[in-house]
Amino acid sequence: MTHPYARELGDFLRARRSRLHPHDVGLEPGGRRKVTGLRREELALLAGLSTDYYQRMEQGREVRPSDDVLDALAAALGLDDEERRHLFTLARAARRPMPARMDQEPEKVPDTTRRLLRVMDTPAVVLGRHLDLLDWNPMAQALLGDPDAYPPDRLNMLLLMFDDTLTGERSCPDWERQALDYIGMMRTAVATDPTHPRATAIVGELSIRSAEFRRLWARHDVRASVSGTKTFRVPEVGDIVLDWDTYPLPGNPGPIMLVFTAETGSADADRLRLLASLHATRLIS
Repeated sequence: MTHPYARELGDFLRARRSRLHPHDVGLEPGGRRKVTGLRREELALLAGLSTDYYQRMEQGREVRPSDDVLDALAAALGLDDEERRHLFTLARAARRPMPARMDQEPEKVPDTTRRLLRVMDTPAVVLGRHLDLLDWNPMAQALLGDPDAYPPDRLNMLLLMFDDTLTGERSCPDWERQALDYIGMMRTAVATDPTHPRATAIVGELSIRSAEFRRLWARHDVRASVSGTKTFRVPEVGDIVLDWDTYPLPGNPGPIMLVFTAETGSADADRLRLLASLHATRLIS
């Protein structure tokens, strides 16, 4: 049986190799090429490895690379700091025996975190390690809609982003960037437990029904934490441009808090307050 971490490691290496071209690393392309990226033997040469050894790594076979080998591969592939950490996480896990089942108890949000959510005057949600929506505050409900309208097992940021009934936002210029951020966070979560049934179910479902997801998932991007800017189209108050950031919460791996904010005194902050007031009025009535 293939070690799950070795398989993930091989997939990651292959994806990163396919992004490089000979001229990126000072090699002459030479002749007709069957692959768009570097050949295995070219990358092995750059990293100072035998082609057979590197090929076995990509195939997820029984190879336990040393840290020196990983350093050479990271340099040859031009990995950034986050990608390098991901490479070492996968490889070091692949050196160990097949992992026992990790804690797969349902994720819980501490009462103190729930209280913090309720007193925040800006939209905020708590996401589990696989991007399940665990809790939210009234401001988030006003901005994003009522999560209670969905079955609990569908309350997942990736499932919602690729929901065929919610495709209107895909025309937004920042849709793919945010999708890549969420996918990168899922990739990081998968690196901690490649066989977790929740991750397997989400990735499996989306891989079957969405060519768009398959294309983005195959990039093997990784994100430990993310931030960005998103435009929300809200009919009642107009477009609202908000910054969003993620903050880790206690636990290993623990949930994260996703918080949306507007610049103080801006028109977006005014629209956000108006939206919150309209939402509160509807709840009272």
